[in-house]
Amino acid sequence: MAIDCLVLGAGQEIGKSCVVVTINGKKIMFDCGMHMGCDDHNRYPDFSILSKSGDFDNTISCVIITHFHMDHVGALPYFTEVCGYNGPVYMSYPTKALSPLMLEDYRRIMVDRRGEEELFTSAHITNCMNKVIPLDLKQTIQVDQDLQIRAYYAGHVLGAVMVYAKVGDAAIVYTGDYNMTTDRHLGAAKIDRLQLDLLISESTYATTTRGSKYPREREFLQAVHKCVAGGGKALIPSFALGRAQELCMLLDDYWERMNIKVPIYFSSGLTIQANMYYKMLISWTSQNVKEKHVTHNPFDFKNVKDFDRSLIHAPGPCVLFATPGMLCAGFSLEVFKHWAPSPLNLVALPGYSVAGTVGHKLMSGKPTTVDLYNGTKVDVRCKIHQVAFSPHTDAKGIMDLTKFLSPKNVVLVHGEKPSMMSLKDKITSELDIPCFVPANGETVSVASTAFVKANASDMFLKSCSSPNFSFSNSSSQIRVTDHRTADGVLVIEKSKKAKIVHQDEVSEVLHEKDHAVSLTYCCPVKVKGEPDDVGLIKHLSEKISEAVSCGEIHESGDCLHVGSFKGSLCLKEECVHRRGISSSCSEVKFLCCNWSATDLELGWKIINAMKQNL
Repeated sequence: MAIDCLVLGAGQEIGKSCVVVTINGKKIMFDCGMHMGCDDHNRYPDFSILSKSGDFDNTISCVIITHFHMDHVGALPYFTEVCGYNGPVYMSYPTKALSPLMLEDYRRIMVDRRGEEELFTSAHITNCMNKVIPLDLKQTIQVDQDLQIRAYYAGHVLGAVMVYAKVGDAAIVYTGDYNMTTDRHLGAAKIDRLQLDLLISESTYATTTRGSKYPREREFLQAVHKCVAGGGKALIPSFALGRAQELCMLLDDYWERMNIKVPIYFSSGLTIQANMYYKMLISWTSQNVKEKHVTHNPFDFKNVKDFDRSLIHAPGPCVLFATPGMLCAGFSLEVFKHWAPSPLNLVALPGYSVAGTVGHKLMSGKPTTVDLYNGTKVDVRCKIHQVAFSPHTDAKGIMDLTKFLSPKNVVLVHGEKPSMMSLKDKITSELDIPCFVPANGETVSVASTAFVKANASDMFLKSCSSPNFSFSNSSSQIRVTDHRTADGVLVIEKSKKAKIVHQDEVSEVLHEKDHAVSLTYCCPVKVKGEPDDVGLIKHLSEKISEAVSCGEIHESGDCLHVGSFKGSLCLKEECVHRRGISSSCSEVKFLCCNWSATDLELGWKIINAMKQNL
């Protein structure tokens, strides 16, 4: 059996995450996102690849959403309400609570403000969320008789999960987006050590290794402080959930310590709602937040206020968190158009920006002008500061997780192709794990695990219990090692359960007679006069010992034992084909019988010694 991994989105790119995995006949869709940098048919995954007729209920066993970011959940209302999928949809409790806010905010920006085609309505969002089945961490859900899933804490954003899926003996993990380090408001990803056939991992920062966060925090605070101290306005484009809370905690604490009176604003009522959910879902946050929550709520910011649109042109310095991130649309882009021409102002980009967005253009160089979506140009004279506060894990985190889980195969998604190929080579060479980097529309097939349950015979079990001790001296102490092994034969008969039997029982189990295979080599030996039995054996021993360790040679009267080989004398005219020696008056033949595979090297040494010396 094989596991098929079809990438519908985030294949060699970042955006519209959607991976469909087939495990023993069960199809699971992991994430159903949209591309924030596209405004054409490439915005959504190509669902027609799954079913030309549109019968998705009989095609997909379930859909699992890892977190509320639009590039992971943005296409879900379209898939369920427009394409017609009515099967089960799973996500964590926080993701179910926060996804409708993100989806409605996006719909409002793209349709009501930009006038784009409405691909799903507010009613679609409501109906879609009514189909969602919430998940608790480490809760095993039996989707059907064969398929079970389990969610693990992923860090990244509130409610983000990694997903373990198992069908029969085949098992995989899909990471979604995750973070292997703790930040101010979220903990690091946590997962059990699992036996996996396949790990599907994000690779946003496939070749980046980040150092301590404290120098980055200090650099960010200094840049913002310098801007407002000079009378400028600092714009921080961010999504309402995640980095906004992280940076607000950082700035609010700094403002208190430095006694700064410059206002900090949120641009959206959505962020106020988001903070309310953060207060309700403290159990999903970091240990630091949980401890502080005993005395006060860390999300009750003292220096942060709601922003009114009329303040865009107000004089004086300020700091503004404006949604959405990446400057892809909405209010953050509107403010950018007004503030970018002033050299006093600052735009601080706190994370990754998808190709095609204004944020990505600003990060790619130092442009003096930027083309917007509607064809207008904006002069860029403000300072641009890129802040490495991404909630994604870095290259070290990806390698650490892969090494910890030790899957049989790895598929990388959600990254840029050159970096992904570099990480692929590293995983293959350092961890010796096959790694794949499929593009959108491509399928990767890997072998799946299948265990056979078998009974064991009493004789085989008894052989397993026999110790096989070896002794060695180490630092004046005797070390005892038990190299216990057992040789058995797996017997599978029609309509009977498999059974492991001892090798001596095979003939009886199969109702067959024993057969022995004997290999014999005859070597002529020239002798002078009438050979004496004992003397000839001694002569043979001396010659063979030159090629074979003396510890393996033992003389016993008219017999010679060399390892598992036995030679004996038989002075007859004809050659007698049995263990021993045949002889004429002038010729002796040494016969070695019953060579096993392990005796082959020793046998050749005996033969060569006889050929060369006798």
